[in-house]
Amino acid sequence: MVEVICDTNFLIHLATRRIKNIDNLDMEIGSISFIVPEVVKNELIKLQQIPEKNQEITQTLNFIKKLKIIQINGNYADEELIKYVKNNRSIIGTMDKALKNKIKKFGSSILSIHNDKIILES
Repeated sequence: MVEVICDTNFLIHLATRRIKNIDNLDMEIGSISFIVPEVVKNELIKLQQIPEKNQEITQTLNFIKKLKIIQINGNYADEELIKYVKNNRSIIGTMDKALKNKIKKFGSSILSIHNDKIILES
């Protein structure tokens, strides 16, 4: 089982868009389990207060109910994910270019979404 730790935007896309190749991923990189850090869940709850984002955030919060939540806490999701990968090589689900570059420096891999397809970057 390959665990992918997700950031906020990655989860929003995963929950609200139709991902074209999601069924093929198991064959390409193995069985995937998407993981939600507590700091990301908290960020989603804050974003839910913004009226124009409420619908997609509510959809995302419902989506993550069936996912594993892990204890990565703090104030800012990106900072906490970087701290985590410094000590634990991981696959991080993100679409944030700056975050991708920082994570790659620590030898971790990236799962990203481009044109509604999930791609693996190492």
